[in-house]
Amino acid sequence: MEQTPLAERMRPTALDQLIGQEHLSGPNTFLHKAIKSGSIPSLILWGPPGVGKTTIANIIANEVKAPFYTLSAVSSGVKDIREVIQKAKYQLGVVLFIDEIHRFNKSQQDALLGAVEKGVIRLIGATTENPSFEVNAALLSRCQIFYTQPIG
Repeated sequence: MEQTPLAERMRPTALDQLIGQEHLSGPNTFLHKAIKSGSIPSLILWGPPGVGKTTIANIIANEVKAPFYTLSAVSSGVKDIREVIQKAKYQLGVVLFIDEIHRFNKSQQDALLGAVEKGVIRLIGATTENPSFEVNAALLSRCQIFYTQPIG
């Protein structure tokens, strides 16, 4: 019997399977074009809980066929960030997804800055909080912000 929860088994894995967030995933949107070209920027997905931020991050990594690492800001620290960055130096096009990036403090966010700046990693941060207030300015200036809308 399958142990994976139904929601996880039904999670979209490709952009054309995503329902909702058409303002981000539609054929003429910046994000859609970036994904299809394989040239995604570092970005922050901002919006309410349960609207697909993690799913979008997974779709991006899947579509661009990039090595994909996930950290949760709730349970990760600078050491974890440095480990991923070290691995990324030997891989091409690494995507680092950080869930609840707004929970990282300034030094944790600063640990990402050099790798994002040099293109060692492509950062995808997810947050329910306004990134203008919760993500430090230096990191924010190197990321595109995408708002995920409530579904329904």
